[in-house]
Amino acid sequence: MEFRDKSLACVDCGNPFVWTAGEQLFYHDRNFKHEPKRCKECKARRQSRGSRAGERASHSVVCPECGRQATVPFKPTQGRPVYCRECFERRRAV
Repeated sequence: MEFRDKSLACVDCGNPFVWTAGEQLFYHDRNFKHEPKRCKECKARRQSRGSRAGERASHSVVCPECGRQATVPFKPTQGRPVYCRECFERRRAV
């Protein structure tokens, strides 16, 4: 299969960017089905917005077992208990 450079428009900024033949070959080899939607600058900006280097998202919860305030690195799901570290370790050992 022969690939040729292709011009695409970024969905974020609208600027055209080139999807090179080498990038197309990479997508083909890995069975990626969709063309890229964002230019390299917008993709980098979007990735940096999701998680800053060294920072982790944290959420404050109240342990249902002991009532202490705890911080967890994930967003708790409603209806599921989230325990503090000590209570979690104690339950895990059982």
